[in-house]
Amino acid sequence: MTTQNIRRSIRLFVLTALPLAALAPAGVANADVEFRAEVGPANRDGVSNYSIELEPHLSFGEENVYGNTGFGAGLRVGIPLVGGYLGRVPDNLALSFGGDILHYDNCYFGERCGANYLMVPVAAQWNIFVLRRVSVFAEGGAFVYKGWFDGCGPGDNGCNAPSNFGILPTLAIGGRVHIGDNVALTLRLGYPMTTIGLSFM
Repeated sequence: MTTQNIRRSIRLFVLTALPLAALAPAGVANADVEFRAEVGPANRDGVSNYSIELEPHLSFGEENVYGNTGFGAGLRVGIPLVGGYLGRVPDNLALSFGGDILHYDNCYFGERCGANYLMVPVAAQWNIFVLRRVSVFAEGGAFVYKGWFDGCGPGDNGCNAPSNFGILPTLAIGGRVHIGDNVALTLRLGYPMTTIGLSFM
């Protein structure tokens, strides 16, 4: 092979190799983007990664606690402990705790008495973010309650004070409709309370 042929071969190699070398980083970048897209649905990434949830709400107590249905208000706090994916759906497990004050009118046997309760629930809450704007949850745990009795009226036979302190189980299911990036309308159905309020996450 002559020197001229060697030079032509080198020139041909350089002219072919340089464009291929320039295209290689773009191909690697494309592969990297495609890999990240497979890890989780891009349109819902981060929805389960809030640091704290504050949920002020209205509360409605069960009829079988004391006389008529109770009503009141409270606050729940949720702290995510671990997050991940259920298939391709984001989820997390949070610790939920707080307090509610409920007022019950009327006794089982009379109409001139009532009771107030402080309820302090602590529960494990499993959140599933089924859509970017909709999430559902299930929770279970226990609550401590303290009751204050208003007193019976004259002639209210059989009117007894409620149990003024105790610990009972709590179970609930619920959902959130996210009306903003960090705000959701939240409904909880369960025992001992049903609640409706706002969640700030």
